Formats: sequence, C-alpha cells, structure tokens
Amino acid sequence: MTMSVGRGRVLVVCSAAGFGLMPVLARYAYAAGLNVPTLLLWRFGLAAALLFGYLALAGRLRLPAGREWGRLLLLGGVLYALQAMLYFSAVRFVSPALAALLLYLYPALVLLLHAALSRTRPAPRQLAAVGVSLAGLAVVLGYPGGGVRLAGVLLALAAGGVYAAYIVLGDRTAGTMPPLLTAGWVAAFAAAAFGVTGAATGSLHGGITAAGWGAIAGVAVFSTVVAIGCFFAGMAVIGPTGAAILSMVEPVVSVVAAAVLLSEAVTGWQAAGGALVLAGAAWGVLADRPPRRDTPPT
Repeated sequence: MTMSVGRGRVLVVCSAAGFGLMPVLARYAYAAGLNVPTLLLWRFGLAAALLFGYLALAGRLRLPAGREWGRLLLLGGVLYALQAMLYFSAVRFVSPALAALLLYLYPALVLLLHAALSRTRPAPRQLAAVGVSLAGLAVVLGYPGGGVRLAGVLLALAAGGVYAAYIVLGDRTAGTMPPLLTAGWVAAFAAAAFGVTGAATGSLHGGITAAGWGAIAGVAVFSTVVAIGCFFAGMAVIGPTGAAILSMVEPVVSVVAAAVLLSEAVTGWQAAGGALVLAGAAWGVLADRPPRRDTPPT
C-alpha cells in the first residue's frame, strides 16, 4: 500500500523531533556522570547493532565492496564522528537550544562549500539566503546582555562546518549502497573511531548508572535509529526538498524541550535570530535542489 503524503510528512517531523531531543538527552547523560566519548561510543555502537539487526532480518545486510570501505571510513570514522564530538561537546558549554540553532547554519555552509568545490557561482537568491542566516547568527550572538560562552559557540559552529563537509562529500562520493545500510555502516565506523580513540586516551568511563543507561537508550534508539528510519521513510514519499524543510522543526524542538525539561528558555533576541537562521536555511533549500541525503542526518 502506498504511503500518503501526509504520513510522509509526519514521519519527517517525528525524525526532526528525535534529533531535536538529542542535545537535551545528552544533558541528562552528563548529569548521570557520562562524558562525551563514552556517550557517543554507546550511541553509535547500539545504533549500528540495531540497524544491522533490522537489515539482516530484512535480508538487506551486506559488507561494503571495493571503494565503499574508504568512503564509509571517511564519512563515519572521520567526519560523522568529529561532527558528533563537536556538537555534543558544545552542549556542555551552551544550552541545547542555542547549540541546535547554531548548527543550523550548515545549509548555508553546504551551499558555499558546494560552490567552491564545483567552481560555480551561487545564484543571487542563494547568496541572499546565506546573508539572512548570517544576519540571524549576528543577532543570536550579539544581543545585549548575552553572556554566551565562546567555547560552546565555536564548537557548535565547527560542528555545522564539519556536517556541511559530511553532506557535500557524501553527495560527491555517493555509491550504490542503500541509505539505511549506509547509515548502519557510518554508525559502525563512528563507534569504532570512539572505541579506538577512547581506549588509547583512557577517556572511556565504566560504572554507568541506571539514569545513564536511560539517557544512552534515548540517544541511541529514539534520537538516532528511529530518527534516521523516519527521515528516510518520509523522504521517500515527500522528496528531499520537502524533507529538508520539515526537518527545520529540529531546532524548534530543541528550544521547546530545553525550556520545558531543563528550564533553559531562549531570550527574545535569540528567538528572533534563530528565526532568521531558519528562514535563511529554508530559503536556501527552496532556491536550489539540496544535495542527495543518502547519508544519515545528525
């Protein structure tokens, strides 16, 4: 039976809600004594196991072939792992709401990076969209009495930059591997990266409490596996442009969840700046077809 467009939209919104809750769940994990490397090792390890289990039951699990190994190592073991480390570290310094809003500069960065690599000039509407997003960033960071911690801002912006590189390079090196299988292997390579670096640096923590396991389960299951599955299922119905626009619910969910669950409401200036950032992102998506999203969103 063919899925309706309405149901496809609901799935993408559910995906955005899952990703939007992730920085708030990370705060709960930190409060339970987890550090960033330990949380991300379990996040990606459990996500890979669940995705591989589903694909095996569906008869769609296979090993990478040829150059797919190198592509997946770059996307998962380097870029996705680095982006997650930067983003989850940012949440330790700034509110989840602000981190999510800053991350959403990535559509503007995707446009600029794609133009640089393809040696093409962005259309005037695209440049205007970038300008709107940058104006929003200025409002978010420059409002009176901000007191925003610079370390968190820089980490969140760096996460957006790495995510832009992840999307553009994922699009340019796209192979024949199905999206959900790609997501599983990207998660597996990211888990391996955190396992190796964590063991080498002694940064992995044991003795996880029940509250810590609850936060890990929320991040790995709802904010990773379910969110990725809903995104691809919804995008198959409504298309990449519609999915990209509806995914902008993600930072809105982060703002609301941080206010309700953590009592960290944004100010009027931050809300206005965030609205400009999202407006610029939406305008950029509408101004041109976005790159293929066969790599998992964050």
